[in-house]
Amino acid sequence: MNRRSPHSPRPPRLPHSPHSPRALPVRLLAALPVIAVALSACSALRTPEVDPALDVPQHWQHAPRQDTAGQPGTALEQHAWWEAFGDPQLSALVASALATNNDLAITALRFERARLRAGLAATNRAPELSAQARGTRQWSLDGPGRRDEGGLNATVNYEIDLWGRLASLRGAAHWEARASAADLEAATIALAATTATLYWRAGLLNELIDISGQSLADARRTLGLVAARYRAGAVSGLDLAQAEQQLAALLAERTVLDQQRSENRQALAILFNRPPGHDVAEPQALPVEALPRIAAGIPAAVVGRRPDVRQAEWRLRAALANADATRASFYPKLTLTGIVGTGSAALASLLRDPTALLGAGLSLPFLQWNTTQLTIQVSHNEYQETVVQYRQSLYTAFAEVENALSDHAGLGVRADRLGESLESASRAERLSAARYRAGATALQPWLDAKETLRQAAVAAARNRFDRLVNITTLYKALGGPAVESGA
Repeated sequence: MNRRSPHSPRPPRLPHSPHSPRALPVRLLAALPVIAVALSACSALRTPEVDPALDVPQHWQHAPRQDTAGQPGTALEQHAWWEAFGDPQLSALVASALATNNDLAITALRFERARLRAGLAATNRAPELSAQARGTRQWSLDGPGRRDEGGLNATVNYEIDLWGRLASLRGAAHWEARASAADLEAATIALAATTATLYWRAGLLNELIDISGQSLADARRTLGLVAARYRAGAVSGLDLAQAEQQLAALLAERTVLDQQRSENRQALAILFNRPPGHDVAEPQALPVEALPRIAAGIPAAVVGRRPDVRQAEWRLRAALANADATRASFYPKLTLTGIVGTGSAALASLLRDPTALLGAGLSLPFLQWNTTQLTIQVSHNEYQETVVQYRQSLYTAFAEVENALSDHAGLGVRADRLGESLESASRAERLSAARYRAGATALQPWLDAKETLRQAAVAAARNRFDRLVNITTLYKALGGPAVESGA
């Protein structure tokens, strides 16, 4: 080891630079190692997204075939699917509901609140600025002297996002705002579907009441015929009692239909932010135009556009960001604070003696170890819950599409069979009427034939209503149009 001779000249001492380590404040020097470790570990706090294990079907079991679905038509607007039915009254009704419904307005306000919160969270990128002014006037009790004092302080706080906590909070607010937008879209779709369903139910009930009116008129004519034949001694009292019983049963059923129509009208009025009893336009019968066709080759992945699936995914992302923010909140926080102030004995000299202070604060919340671990576990548990909810929402979406497609196919086949049944029942009723008038049979076979014909007409009308609602249900299940107009 080389030793310097005691007589050798000493090396010259260099003056301390104001930027050299010895010139730095001791507290800042002590914080440098912590800051260095923080900067090197920033990226380690971001939790990688975990893709939930999902068994996604590649195709639908009950999807329509190309040869039965027809040629693809013009794509419909996602929020105007009701236009495919070609009913101007329905279109006007849906537009009015979307403009006046209270539940939709509440959902829209919630979305606006989430959007504002996202904007508020985005402000954590910039420093916080605050200012305070003060002024006092003092009088002396033993003399006429007076003294005025005043001051102005401005404070700037800025937290350095060492661990990505602020970025995670911004991300959570961003995803929650997108989820709220999806909630609004889902509420819009649901309101349009509910409006259309109530509109068509009004048409169905009016049609059933019309069928009931025709049946009542026919039952009264039959009762008059039987009563005349009874007075003439051509038939027994049994035939008369059977005719009276049929008329009473039809009258009882009519009261049920009237009550159902009244309840449906109240439900429609409430949709439009109107008091019960307010008249709303309604059809007198179900539409007889051809129903929109379901397009062939619908991919299974299309359910990803459903608003409820998208909001579940975005709330999953928000929960992950919140979990990261929770964990990062227990790491050291470095905050820079700048203060600029003035003080004077007179307000006139307020700006003559400004003072300034710049400091850095380092908080160490991770010292609360038990609280830290439990809080992190709670946030992780909440994230796992959203993973399960997302998986459930996706599987529910697939099930709803499969059920709607299956119902669509079954309702179409049932419509054909019901049409054949209605024709046969009409023919049987005519033959039974002719045999009774000819005295070949008693009254009951004719009454049974009348009831069979009425039930066939009711079943055909309900099937038509079910097919209309099914197309609406399929639209909701797919999260968008999958139909072709003009079928």
